[in-house]
Amino acid sequence: MLIRAGSFIRESEVTDKALWLDRRRFLALGAAGALALSGLPAEAGLSTIKGPFSTDEPLTPRKDVTTYNNFYELGVDKSDPAQLAPSYFTKTKPWSVAIDGECAKPGTVGYEDLIKPHKLEDRIYRLRCVEAWSMVIPWVGIPLADVLKRFEPNSRAKFVEFTTLQDPERLPGQRRAVIDWPYVEGLRIDEAMHPLTLLAVGLYGEELLPQSGAPIRLVVPWKYGFKSIKSIVRIRFAETPSKTAWMKAAPREYGFYANVNPAVDHPRWSQGSERRIGEFRRRATLPFNGYAEQVAALYTGMDLAANF
Repeated sequence: MLIRAGSFIRESEVTDKALWLDRRRFLALGAAGALALSGLPAEAGLSTIKGPFSTDEPLTPRKDVTTYNNFYELGVDKSDPAQLAPSYFTKTKPWSVAIDGECAKPGTVGYEDLIKPHKLEDRIYRLRCVEAWSMVIPWVGIPLADVLKRFEPNSRAKFVEFTTLQDPERLPGQRRAVIDWPYVEGLRIDEAMHPLTLLAVGLYGEELLPQSGAPIRLVVPWKYGFKSIKSIVRIRFAETPSKTAWMKAAPREYGFYANVNPAVDHPRWSQGSERRIGEFRRRATLPFNGYAEQVAALYTGMDLAANF
């Protein structure tokens, strides 16, 4: 799965102002509006303001977004996460995230304390997700940089490492040695600080469901979806890159960067095209998922076929 950032939708235009001024009430009560929207055409009820990275593509129905997921911690089939989460991954609060490594202010921060300095009512983004299949999702989130800066990374912080919850009782997929648990991903510090890199806490106006990576996940719009790690419990500033979960599992197939590059095929399939959920035709995959203008400069001089 790969993500493309798009237009943001101000919650004041979707939800009554009395609700969006109260962040907790908005996230709790937004589910009712999302359910109502899920049975309507993708654009129904959503007035948008074009943002700097906007897209005019129709939204994918909420039902498809929340029932067709890659989350190996809850099973390897795309239907497993939605089917198993109600029985296993039932508790995502309280939640805390440890932030440590090369920074001046390490510590463990509760989910609420991590999020509350940010005005989520100004933070709804329309994003596109793609692998061999693709979706367009209205995420609720904040730029990752807004969070990382609070912990004052030092000059040795060249990379940022992320770790998913490891709890086989709640995440039964971890009982199988599909990968080396826990799931670990990483970004270069300049990638992590780019305004297109988000911490998502909701979608379609409601809090993230467990199968979608509750309560907090990464969204990296120009990279393949396995970079967008779910249910994060640790963020570490590092001097060297992490050996990520899929790099360990299949180094020939998955590299550290995972930039969308239709000119470089996966060893077992072409990445030159994708299929949008709800469509039968395939469409051409765009370099950097259509964000070359915003992010290509991060990789000036790099061989993107060797650094895949």
